[in-house]
Amino acid sequence: MELDSFVLSAIVLLTAAALAVTLFKHLGLGSILGLLVAGIIVGPYSPGPGATSHVEDVRHFTELGVVLLLFMIGLEMQPRRLWALRREVFGLGTVQILLCGVAIAGYISFYQSSWQAALLIGLTLALSSTALVMQLLHERGDLATRHGTTAFAVLLMQDLAVVPLLALVPLFSDLGMTSDATPWWKQVLLVISMIGMVLVMGRYVLPFVLERLVRQNNRDAFALVVLLSVFLAAGAMHQAGLSMALGAFLMGMLLSSSRFSFQIQAHIEPFKGLLMNLFFVAVGMSIDLAAIAAQPWLLAQHVVVILSIKLVVLFLIALVFGLPRGIATRLAFLLAQSGEFGFVLFGSAKLLGVIDAATFVIAVSVISVSMLLTPLLVRLGDALVRRIEHHPAHPVSFDEGVTGIPAQGRVIIAGYGRVGHTIATLLEVNQIPFIAFDTNPVHVERGERDGRAVYYGDIGDLELLTAAQVENAALVILTIDHGQTALRTVSHLRNLCPHVPVIVRARDLEACGSLIRAGATRAYPEAIESSLRLGAEALEMLGVPMGDVDELLRGVRSQGYAPVVE
Repeated sequence: MELDSFVLSAIVLLTAAALAVTLFKHLGLGSILGLLVAGIIVGPYSPGPGATSHVEDVRHFTELGVVLLLFMIGLEMQPRRLWALRREVFGLGTVQILLCGVAIAGYISFYQSSWQAALLIGLTLALSSTALVMQLLHERGDLATRHGTTAFAVLLMQDLAVVPLLALVPLFSDLGMTSDATPWWKQVLLVISMIGMVLVMGRYVLPFVLERLVRQNNRDAFALVVLLSVFLAAGAMHQAGLSMALGAFLMGMLLSSSRFSFQIQAHIEPFKGLLMNLFFVAVGMSIDLAAIAAQPWLLAQHVVVILSIKLVVLFLIALVFGLPRGIATRLAFLLAQSGEFGFVLFGSAKLLGVIDAATFVIAVSVISVSMLLTPLLVRLGDALVRRIEHHPAHPVSFDEGVTGIPAQGRVIIAGYGRVGHTIATLLEVNQIPFIAFDTNPVHVERGERDGRAVYYGDIGDLELLTAAQVENAALVILTIDHGQTALRTVSHLRNLCPHVPVIVRARDLEACGSLIRAGATRAYPEAIESSLRLGAEALEMLGVPMGDVDELLRGVRSQGYAPVVE
């Protein structure tokens, strides 16, 4: 593609996406639906201005956003939390795939003479969209709710089902196994070796490399190495025939217990957000309006019947697994759509002759339309739940994230040097929960030896503050001695969470004034405070009553230290 046409395509795509997201968010329909509609408008199948005709290439590239999304989820999902979801992953997830797959296959058999094709289509359409559901949960703040964690567990099992579904395609093909097909024992060995490689890289190699880069203060290389590790893990799983997103999730989970997890999240979030937005646009571009117009009633029938089957089956098996009716309803409406993996699997099935071109077009259209309807279905599910029960969904105990410390009400300390360590000790003695951040690896190691939640991270990074859920903090204490970083942090905090009080350490009165103007609640000049404390000790030793000394200190502070400054 020439430069001019590329720039023009980018302008068309971004303009449509920006306008659609603004409009749909204003109407309360969410950004995802806006992105899907924007994709339809600029897609090659609409009469409007087309951004590109290479839709499949765009979708393949933007699937990296799904990879980064699963990596970010892995960063918040320590192994113990995953183990706590084992019943939902291997029980509910497996039953959902099998029952929905068989039920949909039974319906498809009325339109397919081959039972192999019907079964493959049924199992594929039984899968849901990890990208769409997780992004919806993230936007709505529902990741920590019961229905959110259960939906994630089912989606994880669906990602694990990629391998057997891929294996079914050549088995069901009239062309038979290709001559260069890999024997099953070699495939198993490849899967084990690739998983082992990811485990070694995530557990030992990557933390060692990141530690060296942190000591060199090489932030750019830090971000690039993290991105490289994510894509290496994704590529390794893809090479083994597994889902790329599964590899990224595994890498994220391995790094979730490292001291770099918050800074990693801060680096990855902008890339993930951009690629995920483009992914939904690419899905919208895949909707073939001509194919829909050719058989509108048949397509509508397929979409309605398949969505109904998944809604009913998901709701019933959720009840069987002991979920309340409200949670079961939310889960069913969240996972009723078909997923992006169907684009890949149906393409492979078409290539090997399992399905014909007409079936491929209608199947892909069903997936695209079901994804388009999902934001509306979720809103419908919410309305039904409000009629079923009169209280909102309560978060489960997974809101502690990677720290093991609840985000609500904790103190955030910026800097774990001499002052930060002292403050942390005082908080710990009084049993006040806190987490701390520092860019000095020596200080982070000291915090780890102390058994405290001290993480590597630049507190002046807006994405880091978001990852640390600073809006839920009871107090933020800045002990850092870098004036510009402190000012930038205070500015971010006032924009993100104006209700959270901020106490700042400053070098002198001039720095105090700048920090107060930026929005700090309190700012204390270190040199003058040290002098005051020394003078107070002297007065007490000379016999001045402690009450009088304390009153004197309060008076000096209330006057902005004017009595002791020239």
